[in-house]
Amino acid sequence: FVIIKCAPGHGSSCCGCFVEMLMKKLHLFVFRSYAGPLVMTFFIAMFILVMQFLWRYVDDLVGKGLEWTVLVELLFYASLQVVPMALPLAILLAALMTFGNLGENYELTALKAAGVSLPRIMKPLVILTVVISGLAYAFSNNVLPVANLKLVSILHGIRETRLELDIKERVFYQGVDDFSIKVEEKDQESNLLREVMIYDHRDRLAANSNVTMADSGRLQVSADKKHLMLTLFDGITYDERISPEMNAKRSRQQRKDNSMYRVDRFAEQVAIMQLQGFDFSKTDENLFRGGDRMKNLSQLTHDLDSIRTERNVYVSSLEERSSATHFNRVPLVRERRLNAVDSAEVINADSVFYSLEANRRLLVAQNAIRAARDHKQLIDDQMRFIEREDVRVRRHLMEMHRKFTLSFACLIFFFIGAPLGAIIRKGGLGMPVVISIFFFIVYYVIDTMGVKFAKDGVWLVYQGMWLSSAVLLPVGIFLTYKSATDSALLNADVYYAALRKFRERYLRK
Repeated sequence: FVIIKCAPGHGSSCCGCFVEMLMKKLHLFVFRSYAGPLVMTFFIAMFILVMQFLWRYVDDLVGKGLEWTVLVELLFYASLQVVPMALPLAILLAALMTFGNLGENYELTALKAAGVSLPRIMKPLVILTVVISGLAYAFSNNVLPVANLKLVSILHGIRETRLELDIKERVFYQGVDDFSIKVEEKDQESNLLREVMIYDHRDRLAANSNVTMADSGRLQVSADKKHLMLTLFDGITYDERISPEMNAKRSRQQRKDNSMYRVDRFAEQVAIMQLQGFDFSKTDENLFRGGDRMKNLSQLTHDLDSIRTERNVYVSSLEERSSATHFNRVPLVRERRLNAVDSAEVINADSVFYSLEANRRLLVAQNAIRAARDHKQLIDDQMRFIEREDVRVRRHLMEMHRKFTLSFACLIFFFIGAPLGAIIRKGGLGMPVVISIFFFIVYYVIDTMGVKFAKDGVWLVYQGMWLSSAVLLPVGIFLTYKSATDSALLNADVYYAALRKFRERYLRK
């Protein structure tokens, strides 16, 4: 017990100052206990998600001879892209660990016995989470679109980069444009190629007319990866030239009789071949700026208005053309309709049709079927354009909502993790990790399902994008209420006692 004796003349104000000082110490202690696990779990989650990213694109990265600067830039933008997934998971796990440690060490019990409620203990962390949520929105709106644009540009450039030269023995290598290279043996130590055969396909009139064979050779790529230098030793070149006039003739014997042959023998020859696509270069970012994930909120709003205007143009065009086609009538019906207007007679389409001769009725029916088919084809063509614009509208709306769902997910996961940690009273990386992964998988599955429904137009966009938050928000409120009221929600002894009473009351009868 601590007895506080106020100095004469101070009264209750001195006690209030002392309590305020204690609360500041308490809040600082809770903040420090939470900051360390938050930073640690955030970088652990980012590392795992980045490794998943690399595993996904490993086939595009291996064998391209990329410089380390390109890989570092790729990993940097990939790390920025996975922040929306890593941050909520880190907040959930850090809150579980922090309050689990406080509960396991009976510090929460001591604080509650001293009259400090759980909401008051959570107050500094709630403020911190609100700040993090605001920063998460700013990140999603300003940083993430740029990171997505840079990442897509680098990945597209990597995909367009060809694999490094890997000429295998006894197999024609066709990785160099207009050339086929084959070697019988490769000496790995001296980098010497034996029994080299090269087909030159640059002559489109006779693709296999130029063949070079050499006893040995050495292969070397220029520093800028734009030229392949092949030094050949003791070889011979066979060259057959065919004129365009002779090649146009159908007779194979005539082409053979009018061909020109040339044979060159050499002791050493350097062949220079131009390489394309072996050096990495970023794709122009302007090609991807129109994507919905590369825009901030203001750009999405502006482009969404333009897309809706364009969609309305398609709809109006469809309505006008459909009306013109639908009210188009054969001359006989149009003539009788005009006469009916003059005589105030009501025209019955069936009576007009059956008043015609049999061959004329057949002609009218065929024309009606043809017009209906043309009208259906017109509607289908226009609907494809309208559906394309609908998809663009939904994707832009989804991206607008996604910029807010990240911030809200941070708040929800905190109000799930903090009270749940106070209830289970287990710290460390054991039980909190299991529970965090469970809740995160539930959130991810529900979010993926909602995004799929919103993208396909099954649900409204806001329904699909906020589905996961709507499901987990009541869970967070329920856990916070149970923790604030000291509920034994996950205490196994309580359930064992209830089961024992049930047995004594019902089963013994």
